[in-house]
Amino acid sequence: MNRRAALSLIVAWLLFWAMMVATAVQDFQRNDHGPLWQPILWETSSMAVATLLLALQRLGTRRHDAQLVTPARWFARQALWLPMWWLLFTPLAFGIRHAVYAALGARYEHEPWGETFVYENIKISIFFAIFTLITFGMLSFRAAEKASAQLREAQLHQLTQQMQPHFLFNALNTISSLMHTDVERADATLVQLADVLRATLDVSGQQQAPLSTELRLLRGYAKLMEERFSDRVQIAWDIDAACNECLVPVMSMQPLLENVFKHTVERRRAPTNIAISANRDGGTLILAISDDAGQLRVQPSGPHPGLPLSHGLGMRNLRARLSALHGEDASLSLKQLEPSGVRAEIRLPCAS
Repeated sequence: MNRRAALSLIVAWLLFWAMMVATAVQDFQRNDHGPLWQPILWETSSMAVATLLLALQRLGTRRHDAQLVTPARWFARQALWLPMWWLLFTPLAFGIRHAVYAALGARYEHEPWGETFVYENIKISIFFAIFTLITFGMLSFRAAEKASAQLREAQLHQLTQQMQPHFLFNALNTISSLMHTDVERADATLVQLADVLRATLDVSGQQQAPLSTELRLLRGYAKLMEERFSDRVQIAWDIDAACNECLVPVMSMQPLLENVFKHTVERRRAPTNIAISANRDGGTLILAISDDAGQLRVQPSGPHPGLPLSHGLGMRNLRARLSALHGEDASLSLKQLEPSGVRAEIRLPCAS
């Protein structure tokens, strides 16, 4: 059980006993005229013993939490502790009351022990059932939260692993094309690819990394592509240093730049100007990659005619990763610029 769940259970426990004390005091004032410490003692002694027994029960059964998926077995494990409550609760709680009364020079009066045991054990059985149900609910909720987090982590890992081979495939294609025209440049590009792959080791297994690390990967990829299209592309960088520590999904900007090369630079002979920027707007990080020649493809028909088409696996994965990490607080948009060009923009919370 995590700290938040444990704190919630403690607060609920204290509120329950505060209500029990208040009820006992009200009943005492209606029926008796003695000192108020008596009803307070009765309920606080019950609380002390119940807390002890509940803690013992939890310590003894938490190793069986895996059985929450089979509630019948989990409840059967808990039921084995009910006899402990029957045997210990009344002697301990009433023993505390007798001791305090004796210390104050008074005598604690109650029904004969046989009747007291029967009455108290009926109450404690109801109490036991209620708090066992509450514990089951809170543990089940926590288990569901944990399972959901693990599933999301696995999905993110799968998406990231899909993107990295995709990036490598495109980089190797670049080197392959250079080998037929300029062996020296192909060799230099291969060295650059090795540097980029070395940088990926720094973020291996991570879902997010500081923007400075992401830009290191992006600059490496940009240099690879500039080698291939040395006379057809020019890249301008506008990076606000205040954004460097903001966390971003690993390999999140590379698919955007890759789209520019795939859908614009490769399809034209004229030079293409690309602008890459990172800025903050309050608590929002804005990452943008734009070009001055692209044309945004839109859906000609279907359920959303006129809306931008996603470009390939990288863009689909990026949208899924942004949604998994930040929900509605993050977005990826594509915008047609005038007279030509496309701007891809990521907005997400800036958390360092």
